[in-house]
Amino acid sequence: MSALQDAGLRIRVSEKFGSTVQGEGPSTGVPACFIRLALCNLICSPCDTPYSWDHKRFDLRKEAHYESVEGLLAWAVDQPEDLVVITGGEPLIQMAGVTELVKGLRAAGREVEIETNGTIAPAEALVAAGVYFNVSPKLSRFGAAMPETRRLVPDVLRAFVATGRARFKFVVSEPSEVAEIAALEEAYALTCISVMPEGTDPEVILQGMRTLEGPVRERGYRLSTRLHVLLWGDERGR
Repeated sequence: MSALQDAGLRIRVSEKFGSTVQGEGPSTGVPACFIRLALCNLICSPCDTPYSWDHKRFDLRKEAHYESVEGLLAWAVDQPEDLVVITGGEPLIQMAGVTELVKGLRAAGREVEIETNGTIAPAEALVAAGVYFNVSPKLSRFGAAMPETRRLVPDVLRAFVATGRARFKFVVSEPSEVAEIAALEEAYALTCISVMPEGTDPEVILQGMRTLEGPVRERGYRLSTRLHVLLWGDERGR
């Protein structure tokens, strides 16, 4: 019996929603549905979804619940969007369940992106399923509450690059941080780099894009917006 057929295989979920678009990275603007998983292995004070992992500020018994892989698969396949984005939290904490979910989604003809902080290497079976990884390593300011060895794991970054299916996106607030991205690009041969401003307010995002446009363009990176913020602000489920 496969893991997917095992009714005991469950995933801890924060929320799921459709009728929206991918707001960040290479697939910006593509119609998508989202499955946001609970729990994270990092502590980022500027995180815009702390309700998915921060048990000190949120009651995770209310904010998160368990769902079967079969149930999540049925929900996602029932959505009209072809792109399914699995986000968090940190999805790869729940590697076994995520792998089986992705296998089912791919068998159903769905495109799948996993948004990850790049500190947990993907399982071979997950890579083989044909998923894309939107890897978002945390820069020094964003991860100020953590030692560098926790937010940046060299062997894991190399493992993502080796999949040939990783796109790297960075959240920044100051143009000077683009140089930090360039150092990581050189050290780990990062590919398909997107840079976006931090913020959950449309005006903050627009101003951040104006400030970052020059330094990002000069490095040859993609300037990314946060389209969901421009459209709906900080509204959950969009």
